[in-house]
Amino acid sequence: MGPRPRSPFRRATPWLVPSLLAVSVAAALTVVPGTEADDGRSAPTAAALAEPGEVRGKDGTAGSPGRPVPRPDARDVVLAVHGGAGSALDPATTPPERAQAYRDGLANALRAGKKALDDGGTSLDAVAAAVRVLEDDPLFNAGKGAVFNADAEHELDASIMRGADLAAGAVAGVRSLRNPIDGARLVMEKSKHVLLSGEGADDFGARHGLATVTQDYYWTQARWDALLRAKEAERGGTSAARAPEALADARSTGTVGAVAVDRRRDLAAATSTGGLTNKLPGRVGDSPVIGAGTYAKNGTVAASATGAGEVFIRGAATATIANLMEFKGLGVAPAAYEVVVERLPRLGGQGGVIALAPNGDFDAPHSSPGMLHGYLTRDGRLVTKIYPQESPANS
Repeated sequence: MGPRPRSPFRRATPWLVPSLLAVSVAAALTVVPGTEADDGRSAPTAAALAEPGEVRGKDGTAGSPGRPVPRPDARDVVLAVHGGAGSALDPATTPPERAQAYRDGLANALRAGKKALDDGGTSLDAVAAAVRVLEDDPLFNAGKGAVFNADAEHELDASIMRGADLAAGAVAGVRSLRNPIDGARLVMEKSKHVLLSGEGADDFGARHGLATVTQDYYWTQARWDALLRAKEAERGGTSAARAPEALADARSTGTVGAVAVDRRRDLAAATSTGGLTNKLPGRVGDSPVIGAGTYAKNGTVAASATGAGEVFIRGAATATIANLMEFKGLGVAPAAYEVVVERLPRLGGQGGVIALAPNGDFDAPHSSPGMLHGYLTRDGRLVTKIYPQESPANS
């Protein structure tokens, strides 16, 4: 591992060198862009079973007067991923090839997780494999393609959790691990700790053989341009016109994550991020915080969050979803909706979550206009959603 390059905001000559990463697409599964077919939304509601004036969801659970109980987005899901919540991709300004690249990225992650499950792996293996693919894809804000902090450096966070025994591991502020999710799993399996940060986390990963890189590996033009725009905005300037691909990246600014359930009905969740553009050095968001950005507990839910990290920490977002299911008896959709759409916005932040119950019920509520995500059903059907029309906010 070479010496860490210094920030161009600390000296006159930038150290960054552009690099590209091609996105490979496998065609082993049927990809259904934005479809709602067979995902439960078209099924009849349980309204006919309700008493006069009562509102019920499809599972028969009573809801608040005047508001239907939220229903799962899909049934029989075994694996789901997200690529971040943001202001949403716009079909009018996102070039078709760019949109396809986002779909391919999500689909490739789902295929990687599926392969892990098909090979007899656990749900933990599946979420780690899926997130690793997203970390290697420069379109997403994790691993390659992570955003810059205020000193034009990269500090990455990740976490992973196993629902069977509540084992968890996380890394925060790492600067040289190629795949932070591998570092998080290593902390879980090879240390007595849950969270390692900074140089200690990097060194721990390197000592155990994880692939390491120099900072220029994470660099992408889109993230560099985003930092320059943020710096200009701080100075009170106006940003120059942005290319469609820059608009697309700006509107998909979040974290990546995965949730899975395996044949043993064991749950797992994983999350990884580069954080916020122009964040203060040392800032840590919700992604490596167990119970905020990531949570998995057998019998309740596996959840991975994306959005305003500080708010998700204050609201203990993913753990609260699990607690609502366990102690209040809510289904996965009502619990996730209550946290993401009703509670967290009152704390001042937007975002979303992918949440999977052990019976395969899946929901992806978000208060932000958009959230890139996709899921895989037990029968091999693969769905990706990148536009608001495919996944409306607050639903």
